[in-house]
Amino acid sequence: MTTTLRPTEPLQRGADGELSRHYQVCVNSRPVGTVHLSTDPAFGPAAARIGALRIEEPDRGRGRGTVAALAAEEVARGWGCKYIEIEVPAEATAGLRMATALGYVQRNRRMKKRLGITPPRLPEGSRGRPMTEAEYEVWLPDSKEHYVQSWTDRGVPAEEARAKSRRDYARLLPQGPATENALLSVLEHEGTPVGTLWLALREEQAFVYYVTADERFRGRGHGRSLMLLAEIQASAEGRRVLGLNVFAGNTPAERLYESLGYETTEYSFCKTLI
Repeated sequence: MTTTLRPTEPLQRGADGELSRHYQVCVNSRPVGTVHLSTDPAFGPAAARIGALRIEEPDRGRGRGTVAALAAEEVARGWGCKYIEIEVPAEATAGLRMATALGYVQRNRRMKKRLGITPPRLPEGSRGRPMTEAEYEVWLPDSKEHYVQSWTDRGVPAEEARAKSRRDYARLLPQGPATENALLSVLEHEGTPVGTLWLALREEQAFVYYVTADERFRGRGHGRSLMLLAEIQASAEGRRVLGLNVFAGNTPAERLYESLGYETTEYSFCKTLI
């Protein structure tokens, strides 16, 4: 039997050169599923993304998804893409096995925590306060550089990582500390600043975009305090779910989030197209 992709629409082209197309997954011309292939606006035309890959129940477990993913990779090569991404829900065990078998490498994962009715309390001597304008001017370039490094450490070319950083910060913090629904905070312990937190308020949840303890004070529990501060702020704003992204290989952060009750909701994988 032959598994192929059949376009269900013309190739879509965005204003900035993005490409996108929906396909049927067919076995001997019989539709058995769907897949969406696009370039990733976050990284530009060099990156393709497989989305909404779905095989109908009667045809699962026969390698249809694997062949469909390989066919999508061939299309992405024809588009001139250098690498390809796929996001897999944490509960999709077959999808996780497929991504690993095809040579995809985990790059990051999304996690979330449902917050209780009563928010936690910070340890004695610790308090959170808004970041000042002067502190923001120091924090901004440092956080941008850390963001770039996080992506380049995971195989994204430096130029593309910097372009993504510029776009993301311009979109998420257009007015700096005055940006609506953005909370930029400093954690102090006994009057000394020991870490920073960037929390975004979304419609149904809050999201931790950036959290870091000062290197001079690491290993003293301030990372945990910063995450408790995020819970306190989210609860105060009426959000009952707190989400975050953690990069693969950041073992201390992964252990911290798991110990605080965060659960993985989605894995993001990447593969170089040769």
